Amino acid sequence: MTLLHARAVPWWLSGPALAMFSALLLVPLGLTAVLSFNGFDPATGVQAGEFTLAHYRQVFTDPYYHAIFWRTFWIAGLVTLLCVAIGAPEAYVISRMRTPWRSILLLVVLAPLLVSVVVRAFGWSMLLGPEGLVNGALRRIGVGPVKMLYTEIAVVVALVHVLLPFMVIPVWTSLQKLDPGVENAALSLQATPLITLRRIVLPQVLPGILSGSLIVFGLAASSFAIPGLLGGRRLKMVATVVYDEYLHALNWPLGAAIGLTLLAANLAVMLSYHRLVEGHYRKALG
Repeated sequence: MTLLHARAVPWWLSGPALAMFSALLLVPLGLTAVLSFNGFDPATGVQAGEFTLAHYRQVFTDPYYHAIFWRTFWIAGLVTLLCVAIGAPEAYVISRMRTPWRSILLLVVLAPLLVSVVVRAFGWSMLLGPEGLVNGALRRIGVGPVKMLYTEIAVVVALVHVLLPFMVIPVWTSLQKLDPGVENAALSLQATPLITLRRIVLPQVLPGILSGSLIVFGLAASSFAIPGLLGGRRLKMVATVVYDEYLHALNWPLGAAIGLTLLAANLAVMLSYHRLVEGHYRKALG
């Protein structure tokens, strides 16, 4: 009896968190899944008593939705690659700095998180607009103006700016576990800086890159504010289409089906990427 009671203690302690998780995530997801199988009539609205797969059939067979999903995922992939290319070296530089410069640079990296994403989106719209600072600089050198606002360029640039801290922090945290003496030992044994970086630093940093890239990809693929404000009405991504179906067309079942399809596709991509990178990581360590 005592052993059973001891085994039940962790469940009792985690019970409130599990209840909150279920109430705030699992129950809404379940209701959304049920809604996605309901019928819809433009004249009367949602048909609660009708079961149909028509909405999923429309998502999987209509080329319009194929193009939107393709645009969403290639933009998310490009944003992730840019965040890795910028954030990993930046985190490495921060980890090698001394106080107080390390704290100052970390504050600079985290500062965008203190500002609303809507405010940042409007800031980029002023910078990238036809009369913005970027086009003004291009005119001075005889290149511009270049149409950037309401294009993929504006969405990618703004998403990289918004999501870069989510790449820097995991990589910086991984680098805190690396003893600088190991790098110095490798250099003292005639290893080149490139070999030291590839054989010692990179295997230690890879878990942080994996974590950061998964976070960035998931947030970029499901982003709404940036594509909605900087992409305009013509540059659709999945989150903006879900918003249109819910609030403009009032087709809630179709919006639920699109949202759940995005969730499933996002999970499939992230789990496949995690398994691929983790396999290479284990081979590198072995």
